[in-house]
Amino acid sequence: MMLGALLARAGIDVVVLEKYKDFFRDFRGDTIHPSTLQLLFELGWVDDFLKLPHNQLTTVAANIAGETLQVGDFSHLPVHCKFICFMPQWDFLNFIAAKASAYPTFHLMMETECYDLIESNGMVTGVRARDKDGAFAIEAKLVAGTDGRHSTVRDRAGFVVDDIGVPMDVLWMRIPKHADDPIRPLGNMNHGRILVMIDRGDYWQVAYIIRKASFDEIKAAGLDAFHKDIAEVVPEIENRLSELDDWSKVSLLQVRVDRLERWHKPGVLCIGDAAHAMSPIGGVGINLAIQDAVAAANILYEPLRNGALTDADLARVQARRTFPTKVTQAMQVFIQNHAVDPVLKGDVEVTRPPLIFRLFDEFPGLRGLPGRAMGMGVRPEHVHTPDAFKKA
Repeated sequence: MMLGALLARAGIDVVVLEKYKDFFRDFRGDTIHPSTLQLLFELGWVDDFLKLPHNQLTTVAANIAGETLQVGDFSHLPVHCKFICFMPQWDFLNFIAAKASAYPTFHLMMETECYDLIESNGMVTGVRARDKDGAFAIEAKLVAGTDGRHSTVRDRAGFVVDDIGVPMDVLWMRIPKHADDPIRPLGNMNHGRILVMIDRGDYWQVAYIIRKASFDEIKAAGLDAFHKDIAEVVPEIENRLSELDDWSKVSLLQVRVDRLERWHKPGVLCIGDAAHAMSPIGGVGINLAIQDAVAAANILYEPLRNGALTDADLARVQARRTFPTKVTQAMQVFIQNHAVDPVLKGDVEVTRPPLIFRLFDEFPGLRGLPGRAMGMGVRPEHVHTPDAFKKA
């Protein structure tokens, strides 16, 4: 959506395909980080965006072994909005779609699925799509695969995926929020279990970290045992866990960390999760994908506008975004292998917060380091595409 908006704004004819009739998918990535808010600011959209219902997080706290510590701070970042914005992803997508639709070169086709690529003489020249009325073809100078970790585009293009591996999955659920609930730490670790609680206004969006492929085992133990496990991490919510009275209210996210060896070939480019599936650690996946989109628009808008796009231009996008992708995934893998996995396996009993977290809590100046890593990421992008429709 962001890539389509930026290219359409630059005067390039764009068609965005969305498989479903709307953007509502519960428990998608809902964190809009300072780096993304900065892009909205550069586009002149941030004031309108912040009028939508949302919550803001300026500092990050964690409760580890019963002790609450401040471990991250966004207040000193060199950006316009020094906070993480929590907003349902469907609201964010609707917002970008509305802004993009102001440009006559932007075309959004809902309930339309790309199921194959069109190739001619070794070059991708469009897609085969279908909607409720049947199949049809769309010709294009460039096909951008932004269809996530189960990407049809990357599959049909024959791209090779390097599976880095991950030791965990995530169970998402809603827990009722009471009016007198105190502000809770974002992360919670206790009794060998890890829980993330996101304040969504009238409910808590809860992520329960589990060992990879262990959901069937958890279900076999029953809902009562599941409630007990969660209550051991956050006892304050024990009296409302009865709301989770059916496994249909618990959504499984099968975590993947992978990366394409090559993101492109003539006529087609993958970005975001289609090029590099991210772990939920840090909640940076959506923001890294948006950084990819901005970089791609910056590099490709002139060749597309001039009708001179080459595979070398697509290679420039991968070259630009490979380093931040590798560094971010390396940090995620380090955390999951050295902190998350030992806890989930029971190899490490955490009876007090690790030294690094205690240092962050004791020395406020250090909190800016994780704040920058989470809020800005590696090599944040800036909007360089023009507004072809801006009045002189």
